[in-house]
Amino acid sequence: MLLSVIIPVFNERLTLPVVLPAIAAALPEVSKEIVIVDDGSTDGTREWLRANFPSDGGHFATITAGPDGIDLRPVESGTEPAIEIRVLYHPENRGKGGALKTGFAAATGAVLVVQDADLEYDPNDWRRMYDLVAYRQVADVVYGCRFYGAPHRSLYFHHYLANRLISFLFNILYNQTLMDIEVCYKMFRREVLDGIELRCADFGIEIELSAKIAKARRWRIYETGISYFGRTYDEGKKINWRDGVKALWYLVKFRVMS
Repeated sequence: MLLSVIIPVFNERLTLPVVLPAIAAALPEVSKEIVIVDDGSTDGTREWLRANFPSDGGHFATITAGPDGIDLRPVESGTEPAIEIRVLYHPENRGKGGALKTGFAAATGAVLVVQDADLEYDPNDWRRMYDLVAYRQVADVVYGCRFYGAPHRSLYFHHYLANRLISFLFNILYNQTLMDIEVCYKMFRREVLDGIELRCADFGIEIELSAKIAKARRWRIYETGISYFGRTYDEGKKINWRDGVKALWYLVKFRVMS
């Protein structure tokens, strides 16, 4: 069952060469399609992508870190699960939601997962998520949760408080029991996206996607613990208090809108 990994990228030149080998190594028995959407980066990210993937993609057996980029070993015998790389470029920054919409539209896998281009999340945590969707087949949607006992870097209390408030209000409005709505790791079957029209171009897509999945009332939703190696703003974190305020508005907006 092909797994599509959607990676929205904006100014992650230093972390992307580390993230890609980690993604390739996760779930080694599963064929993966890695869809990278460069969202108008200006820090050399897209130049690095073009230097490492001059044809905007390809099929590989392994992806490992190299001294100046990454080393790629092409698929030869066909006995190993293939890793396909697809790189898409936005001419200007459209926001995380815009990048995800482009990635979702391009993905062809039966199962999709969202992966940020930074180092805050560990792809090894996909194991339990993928097991619920593909092997045990008890879930249509699986959310990671940063509050279930796995390693979690202690950072900003106001971020924690805002996250818990947003999740609490979401559960009231949409009759759910999820603890971490704003988490990056969301894995779902392809058919979950069918019929959903996503409009948000910013971080609000996290609320919009969750709201429309919950309102469908036909998907089996699970949640499982994941690790979280959070970044400070000095280390490149991008979400801010304005996004939190907008998230509160989106909670109400998508409850009353289709």
